[in-house]
Amino acid sequence: MPKLYIRALSLVIWIPAILCGVITEGEYSVLEGQSVVLPCHYEPQYEHYVKYWCRGTTRDFCSILARTDDLRASNSANNRVSISDDMAQLVFTVTMKNLQKGDTGWYICGVEIGSIWRADVVSFSNIRVIDGMSVVNTQVTGEEGRSVTVECLYSDRYRESRKKWCRSGDWSHCLLTDAGESYEDASVAISDDRIRTYTVTLKKLQLRDTGWYTCSAGKHKMSVQVLVTPRPKDTLSVTSTPAPSQCNAYVPAKPISKESTHSHHLESWLVCSAIVLLLGVAIFGRKLWKVHNPKYQFIEQGSAPGQGKDNISKLNKYPRDVSDQQDTTVVFLNRDDNRDNAFLY
Repeated sequence: MPKLYIRALSLVIWIPAILCGVITEGEYSVLEGQSVVLPCHYEPQYEHYVKYWCRGTTRDFCSILARTDDLRASNSANNRVSISDDMAQLVFTVTMKNLQKGDTGWYICGVEIGSIWRADVVSFSNIRVIDGMSVVNTQVTGEEGRSVTVECLYSDRYRESRKKWCRSGDWSHCLLTDAGESYEDASVAISDDRIRTYTVTLKKLQLRDTGWYTCSAGKHKMSVQVLVTPRPKDTLSVTSTPAPSQCNAYVPAKPISKESTHSHHLESWLVCSAIVLLLGVAIFGRKLWKVHNPKYQFIEQGSAPGQGKDNISKLNKYPRDVSDQQDTTVVFLNRDDNRDNAFLY
């Protein structure tokens, strides 16, 4: 019973380390002889803690390969493992180079807590080193008339093997190259760097080049899909040139801007203001002229120039006494036609 209690307690201590704190990918498959980069993300509270990378399934039985507080601990024998901590991004990165079959296994990226009551915060990754081939992109796209490149990767054991490039379904026309050799013609170029990359470049692509292809080394093959897109057609607008004349003269339209619109409105306002001002001056001048012209004084008092005799006749209809006539005033106005009109006031 006490042993069971101790085991349960030890598992409880590891629960926080497993559920939270550090996150990384769980599975990696890498070709033999190649490298792998593993990012390990951690929580902000662990920013200044020591991070490490070790090989094993438990912290107690884990062989340290790299630590952030002692970079010399990074497998200094062959310098295949390195570690770096980016505190701004809250991630530390582990790089393993030139992986071999024996590197397959479980690894731990962890944050060292340094307490007997709290376990380290860790995350587990399983790395599998395989032999064979892979491609950088399983689908590549190129434009008609241009080129496209396919990169086929192979493991170390196929470094000296013959490489083959074929179109799927047409196995009788494959292109073979020995290790380190290259091949080139008008439509394709092939090269092998004898390290891990077998490169195929399809030139002057045509629409019929669309399809599936395979690159192989030894008994391993990888399929790649090549897509060729049509070349975009240039839309050229054909316009007739008019005969040179004033009527057909073309004046390019000026772009409308806020400044030109504002100046146009200002000019319109000034023109309208000038018209209103001139109209007001004309009306005022006419009024002033009427005031100082005797003819218009006469008209405004109630009669027209041709009505003098009628007014005299109207006045004669009303009999008046002599006394009344003594108070009567006779006004004579000289006219251009030498006629006198008399009015009684």
